Amino acid sequence: MGSSSYLDSATPLAFAHRGGALVEPNVGIENSLRAFQHAFDIGYRYFETDVRATKDGIAVACHDEHLTRLSGHNRAIVDVHSEELAQISLGGSEQIVPLADLLAAFPRARFNIDIKSDDAVAPTLAMVREYEIASHVCLAAFDHSRLLKIRELAPEILTSTSTREAGWMVTGVAVPETPRVFQVPVRWHGIPVVTRSFVRRAHRHGKQVHVWTIDEPEEMHRLLDLGVDGIMTDRTDLLKDVLLERGQWKDHE
Repeated sequence: MGSSSYLDSATPLAFAHRGGALVEPNVGIENSLRAFQHAFDIGYRYFETDVRATKDGIAVACHDEHLTRLSGHNRAIVDVHSEELAQISLGGSEQIVPLADLLAAFPRARFNIDIKSDDAVAPTLAMVREYEIASHVCLAAFDHSRLLKIRELAPEILTSTSTREAGWMVTGVAVPETPRVFQVPVRWHGIPVVTRSFVRRAHRHGKQVHVWTIDEPEEMHRLLDLGVDGIMTDRTDLLKDVLLERGQWKDHE
């Protein structure tokens, strides 16, 4: 992996998950420009988003494989042309945004991009390179083979661990060499993942621990007390309050 300044900010890092999907102004319009603008306006500079590819190979910010939940259209993203997708609204007011537009709108943000499908890998990498933000991006993928492909195609870009790699760490089988950051849930299928020993072991090997998706203040406090390096949340308002209370919120111009 080449040089990356993605992790250079003081920890703990505060991530707006899908722009802060459960904050009142953003309900029903997650991953939209307006959702991320709200996060930016209240001080967030780390954005988590998801990427899928349209029928014509355009990378767009969308978590779900299908449009049903957010728009009521029972169609898969991969079956919809980008021009048609632009006419479909989220929450009656927003559109599913092309990744290019999202990157252009927030040049000062750092993006954590979860690539949800194999066909989204190439267009995502193309946009990251076009906007020359490789050092400000972390790429993620649940699928281990997809993540290995991303690393092969873009060794200069930071990646997080796959689910398989995190499992190696939890079970003590191995500490993955490549990623500098674990991005993990508190538990996986009932098995505790983020424990004090997990965090300490990661830190001993020079790796950060980011936890998703945490929306309860009590849990935020508990994880911060364990020493985690970042929290992803749908409740950007609550995480900001917690960090302010602890004197750990970082103001940005």
